[in-house]
Amino acid sequence: MIRRVLAVFEPFILMLLGTVVLASVLPPRGAFAPVASAAATVGIVVLFFLHGAKLSRAALIDGVRQWRLHAAVLAITFLVFPLLGLLLAGALSGPVATGLLFLTLLPSTVQSSIAFTAIARGNVAAAVCSASFSNLLGILATPLLVALLMDQAGAGVSAASVEAIVLHLLLPFAAGHLLRPWIGAWVTRQRRLLSLVDRGSILLVVYTAFGAAVVEGLWRRVSPGDLAVITGLCCLLLTLVLLITLLAGRAMRLRREDAVVLLFCGSKKSLASGVPMAGVLFPAAQVGIVLLPVMIFHQIQLVACAMIARRWGAAADSGTGGEAP
Repeated sequence: MIRRVLAVFEPFILMLLGTVVLASVLPPRGAFAPVASAAATVGIVVLFFLHGAKLSRAALIDGVRQWRLHAAVLAITFLVFPLLGLLLAGALSGPVATGLLFLTLLPSTVQSSIAFTAIARGNVAAAVCSASFSNLLGILATPLLVALLMDQAGAGVSAASVEAIVLHLLLPFAAGHLLRPWIGAWVTRQRRLLSLVDRGSILLVVYTAFGAAVVEGLWRRVSPGDLAVITGLCCLLLTLVLLITLLAGRAMRLRREDAVVLLFCGSKKSLASGVPMAGVLFPAAQVGIVLLPVMIFHQIQLVACAMIARRWGAAADSGTGGEAP
């Protein structure tokens, strides 16, 4: 069991933790701070441009055929999760509460949702479509939900944020997708490049965000007790959503393969989308503390879903997992 848990902590997660430590010890200051911020912005733009180029229109068209499954995933991602976030965020206050609520407004993951679906012997094609739909819709839905649910807390989407969303997220994504006929095949072949941009941009944004928060006194405002509370609430949130997706799959009488998709795509939240979106939606000094719940939840969901996927995959291979989970 210990080996299984440790196996989930891939090098990227260790790099993420190392980046937080680096930002805590050597945050960007003085003339280097705007340089690091500009580099993070460039990374966000390139990231969304490449994701737009990678998105297949054929996958979108094929996915319409499983509309009940995709609608259920989207409903859990953008309706059930936010409702739970509103309830649980009441246990916290300030930017940490904002971060927990922001976590629940994010789209689903892509890579890990598909990977865990494959390990659990689920419908991989449907997982690709559901995760892609969630991320595509999230570019618009997450900022709108932030504006709707966080406005009273002073974290609504301002005119400057709207402009940043359009320039840094929507336009690069649309440009990449429009250029897909010419560069799509090349982008698809450059998996290492896309992975490098994915991870590099996340690490850069995390470094600048946490660095700015550290300069503003992040670790004086967040105590070990606060971290314990955030971790506990993230565990509770994931447990509730896993139960909801499991029961929803049974209530909808989904095939086992599709119920697996609902559980893994519906219960996940994207760090890859959350980090750049937080960098656009929140003030620089607030981004680091807002991202704390997102980073903690991300690691918890990887550990929990990896163990579930391996167990279900083994059951399917042995012939004991033929029915819906």
